[in-house]
Amino acid sequence: MTGGSPDTEQIITLLKDVMNSGSFTGFVTGLSGGIDSAVAAALCVRAAGPENLLGIFLPSAVTPHEDAADVQLLAEFLKIQTLTIPIGGMIDQYRMMPNFTGSVHLVGNLMARTRMTILYYYANQMNRLVCGTSNYTEYLLGYSTKYGDSAADVQPIIHLQKTEVWNLAKNLGLPVKLIEKTPSAGLWQNQTDEEELGMKYQVIDEAIKNLEKQGWEPKNPDEQKVMEKILCSAHKRRPVPHVKR
Repeated sequence: MTGGSPDTEQIITLLKDVMNSGSFTGFVTGLSGGIDSAVAAALCVRAAGPENLLGIFLPSAVTPHEDAADVQLLAEFLKIQTLTIPIGGMIDQYRMMPNFTGSVHLVGNLMARTRMTILYYYANQMNRLVCGTSNYTEYLLGYSTKYGDSAADVQPIIHLQKTEVWNLAKNLGLPVKLIEKTPSAGLWQNQTDEEELGMKYQVIDEAIKNLEKQGWEPKNPDEQKVMEKILCSAHKRRPVPHVKR
């Protein structure tokens, strides 16, 4: 990997501090074959060394075959240990529940939460921390599953917009194939993030930058659409409501 930027060094310091705060031995992270998990894994390697990162690939029945090859490409590039644990059989067990409804969104949420359960199992087993892979764009828009892919012990790239994650990937020297890959959560066949969001990441990120400067007052249709997504997903970012003592 190539040299880092000041932002990279801040992230590495954060990861080291979190790992040392409880005498943890390293990190566990989910690998999807996408750019966010690739960047998060690369940063963990910088902070803890490749021997102290376990990457876990958790394919379902609808996971594209190319994702497995991309995870292998990243693992070889970073020289890290990986596990592949198919979750299709686990999801099939959920289908036995009374009144089960198999919509893509409901099943997608089950997959995300099942994957996080497995990550935490291995983190607990190895006295490690779960490294999250959420970026700022998707965090703001609520494009994640609560207690699923949004759960983690540390979130090294959650302050970076999607376009900034791509730039960081280039600075880290990650394989071009991963950088140029079409973003997809892989929750159903032929799913892509931008089609589901209804906007290109570059457009979303530009709208977010403008909204931040404008006190979150939208001034064009793109900004209005992004602002509506931010408002509708606010419950995913708020602390769990409770009665104060």
